[in-house]
Amino acid sequence: MARHSHRFVEVFNGFLGYGLDRKSNENMLRFCLQKFSDDQLMETILQRMTDEDMDEVFEVISKMLKKYLSEPEYHVLFLKEDPSEH
Repeated sequence: MARHSHRFVEVFNGFLGYGLDRKSNENMLRFCLQKFSDDQLMETILQRMTDEDMDEVFEVISKMLKKYLSEPEYHVLFLKEDPSEH
């Protein structure tokens, strides 16, 4: 069984837009991030990104993980480690 899931982008059929309200913003961001992380798209984009672009994306992701997840949540939710190990 796969550890990672990107079901939202596959099943969502509601309004997609940004700037209307919090829920619409969350839906749009989730949709975009799941589309962006698609393996084929990443293969194409990563080859074209500069080192500076890659550093910027990595810094934003790292900042969000540190700001919004506790260390146990980071290990379980991001690293997909077994929660019994923490």
